[in-house]
Amino acid sequence: MSGEAAPPLARATLDRAAHHRTDRAWLAEAWLRGRVLALDSTAEGRTLVRTDANPPALVLFRADELPAGSEAAAMFLGVEQDGLPVFAVDIPLPEVTGTRTVGLRDVGHLLTDRDAGLFTTALALLNWHIRHGYSSASGAPTEMDEAGWSRIDRDGDRVWPRTDPAMIVLVHDGEPGLAGRCLLGNNAAWPSSPGQRRFSCLAGYIEPGESAEAAVLREVREEVGVEVGNIAYVGSQAWPFPGSLMLGFLATADPEDPVRVDPTEIAYARWFTRAEIGAALAGRTVDVGGGAQLVLPPPASIALFLIHRWLDGWVDEAR
Repeated sequence: MSGEAAPPLARATLDRAAHHRTDRAWLAEAWLRGRVLALDSTAEGRTLVRTDANPPALVLFRADELPAGSEAAAMFLGVEQDGLPVFAVDIPLPEVTGTRTVGLRDVGHLLTDRDAGLFTTALALLNWHIRHGYSSASGAPTEMDEAGWSRIDRDGDRVWPRTDPAMIVLVHDGEPGLAGRCLLGNNAAWPSSPGQRRFSCLAGYIEPGESAEAAVLREVREEVGVEVGNIAYVGSQAWPFPGSLMLGFLATADPEDPVRVDPTEIAYARWFTRAEIGAALAGRTVDVGGGAQLVLPPPASIALFLIHRWLDGWVDEAR
C-alpha cells in the first residue's frame, strides 16, 4: 500500500506571499534574516541535504554564509510557518561537512512536505529562468525581476513563468483483484539498460485548444491504438524537468483490443496484472521478454503514484 494522499511533488507548506514580490524594501530586509536554498544549475539544479537526517533534510543557509552579491539573483519563494522568508539562489554548491548533493528525482518522495515544496518550487523557477534569457517577442536580453517571478527586457516588456500542461494516465481494465490488469508502455526515447526494461503510464503534452480529457483520448489512441473510457482525474504535480505540470488520470480500456504501438513514441506496450506489478514493487523479478525484467517508474514520479492507486484498489472506489 502506498498510503499517499497526494503525488510526492504536490506537497507544500509554504505561503508564497506574492504581495511581497514587488516590495524591494521588504525583500532587502527579508534577505538578511531569511533562509536560502542553494541550487546549482550547472549540476542539473542539485542541492544539499544533511547526511545525518532521516528523512533527508534540505540544507538552508543564512545570507551571510553565501558569496557576496548572491542577493542580486535571489528568487523569493515565500514565507514559512514560523514567519521567516525563504529564497533560492543559483550558485556553485558550498562545501559543507555532513552533507551530500542530490537531485529532486533522487529524494523528492523522501522529503518532508515542507522540503518537497521548497525544492520543487525553486527548481521549477530556476529552470524557467534558464530557458528565458531572451524575449520571445523581440529577441532582446531579459533580466530577472519581481524577486524572480518575472523577466523584463530593455523596452519594459515583461514575461511571467509558464508551465507546460501534460496528461499522464494509468489505463486499466476495471477489474478488481490480482487478475486485474493495467496497460503500461516503454518510451522509445528512454535509454536501454541490459537486462532491464522500464514501463510506465502513457503520457503526453496537452495541445493548444485541447482539454486534458481530450488529450488522454488522443495520446492513448496515438501511442498504443487503444480506445479508453471512464476517464477520471486523480491529481497533479509539478515535474520541473524542465517545466511541466503533470495532470494524472485513470481510464479504462478493453484488454482484448489489440495494442498497436506507434514505434516513434512507444517501443513496447503490454498489459500487466496486479500480481505482476506487486511482485515488481516487492523487488521480485518479472520477465517482460527478451531477457529483460520489469522496472517501474521512479518513486518521485506521479506515474508510480497512479500505479499505487490502482494497485491498492482505489480505482474500485472511484468507479
